[in-house]
Amino acid sequence: MGKLRSQIASWTTPRGSTGETPFSLVYGTEAIIPAKLGMPSHRVMNFSKECNENLLRENLDLIEEFNGKSLSQQRYKNIMINSYNKRVKSRNFQVGDLVLRRADALKPIGKRDPTWKGLYKVTSVLGKGAYETGRPRWSALA
Repeated sequence: MGKLRSQIASWTTPRGSTGETPFSLVYGTEAIIPAKLGMPSHRVMNFSKECNENLLRENLDLIEEFNGKSLSQQRYKNIMINSYNKRVKSRNFQVGDLVLRRADALKPIGKRDPTWKGLYKVTSVLGKGAYETGRPRWSALA
């Protein structure tokens, strides 16, 4: 029961970035928490299926206004992307360059293990920062 409560709480709590609940973003309407169904409330007592359907249709008409919020979310996301990209140092390698590989690329490393591993030679450029590497011929680890 505790797991269900935490799931309901996470689905019905408005998020700071959007101001909406995840449930309303997915289904287009607010959720009624099951605990509220057991207690008679104004919302539950005055529920009418026909009225609810009419209100949902009206909400469909207002979807453009709702999409306006998503534009501001997109602007916010673009600001975050730009601020991240300002701090990233772009590095381009050519075929034949010697590079190091992160040691945790294949398996997790311990606290005292080295962060970088070996010397690798760039054998081909795959695009968008992806490279194919191999050990150089003279490497003792080859």
